[in-house]
Amino acid sequence: MIMSFVQGLDRYFAVLNNDHKAKYLIAKEKSLLDLKIELANNILQSCHFCERRCGVNRLAKEVGYCGVDAISRYASEFLHYGEESELVPSHTIFFIGCTFTCAYCQNWDIANRVVTGTPVLPERMAEIIAMRKYQGAKNVNFVGGEPTPHLHSILRIMNACNINTPMIWNSNMYCSSETMDLLSGVIDIYLADFRYGNDECAEKYSNVKDYWSITTRNFLLAYEDAEVILRHLVLPNHLECCTKPIVEWIAEHIPRIRFNLMFQYAPHYKASQHPELNRRLGYEERRRALEIVRDAGLRNLV
Repeated sequence: MIMSFVQGLDRYFAVLNNDHKAKYLIAKEKSLLDLKIELANNILQSCHFCERRCGVNRLAKEVGYCGVDAISRYASEFLHYGEESELVPSHTIFFIGCTFTCAYCQNWDIANRVVTGTPVLPERMAEIIAMRKYQGAKNVNFVGGEPTPHLHSILRIMNACNINTPMIWNSNMYCSSETMDLLSGVIDIYLADFRYGNDECAEKYSNVKDYWSITTRNFLLAYEDAEVILRHLVLPNHLECCTKPIVEWIAEHIPRIRFNLMFQYAPHYKASQHPELNRRLGYEERRRALEIVRDAGLRNLV
């Protein structure tokens, strides 16, 4: 784990100038996590935590697509019993803002920052995590919205924690390669969505470009570094264009992940603007999705 951590730092150092590199390497008294925090703060000045790469200076209170400046906020935190069985009770922390704009978003009020949220104080959040651990939490689960815009704060929370608990990155996996490097070695479980089997559907329903290449790259990196629980939300009318290519790619490239085929789609938010998504799944669609998984040979199902 430490080797992958150091290799991740080396990859990121390659894009820094020599002065920055010297500054970080000279600070030998700092831990590897301290160095990651400094690198994350550096990214904040021209933000590219996600692959939108807005380049805004969040330290100067500018906001990019996610609508988040340097001050992270969370909508709620609690012991969650609705996650995968091996994770519950899971201490979930719902961060404000998102790098996607999904037409059918269930948490649209959080993603779109309708909920104001509470500012994140890393030391206070570490105390809350310790309290939830005492109450029975098996892990701490960073979610949203989307955790990616809050990487700098999440690393600080980890640094302030004085308990040993698994760290979960609950994400749409559209983060940048630099973010994946910073996550390497500090995340225990990627609880990750793989939603679309092609770029066209991703752009139409979530307003993201180059979805397939970015997401598959990040899943491969996560697979090498930690445990992966992969969620695929089956969308109505999207079995052949999305479910099938996703399942076949998983079977070929990352077969040992835990796979959660999710049938709980409901037409939230602006799904009514897309007639093909404005309904729940039918029986035949659920049957076909299970057939696709069976034919691909996936066995490690949630």
